[in-house]
Amino acid sequence: MRCARHTSSTPSPSQDTGLQAQRTALSWSRTGLAIFANALLALRSGWIHQEMLMTAMGLILLTAAGVVLAYGAFRQQYMLCGADSIAVPAMPMAATGVSVLVACATAIASMLLSLSSCTH
Repeated sequence: MRCARHTSSTPSPSQDTGLQAQRTALSWSRTGLAIFANALLALRSGWIHQEMLMTAMGLILLTAAGVVLAYGAFRQQYMLCGADSIAVPAMPMAATGVSVLVACATAIASMLLSLSSCTH
């Protein structure tokens, strides 16, 4: 992604000239990879136990992980281009929060499903 505007050599007070873009990319990547790991575990659990709902949740989480990773890459480029504001819009933060909660609930359901199949 190329910068859409020319940035001056003197940053404005609201611009972060430090490592904010790299920290942002790392945090979005960690979140995306955590959702991805939960998606793989849910898919595995759904396939092994032939649970369609668990498999569907795994696919939804897999998609969410891709979206979070792509948005993290976008945010890094946006900040490297000298964005005037480093604040994250509310919608991506809310969507990521919901994705993390769904990933946690799916992981718990997957563990309970595995435990219930062990007792039978």
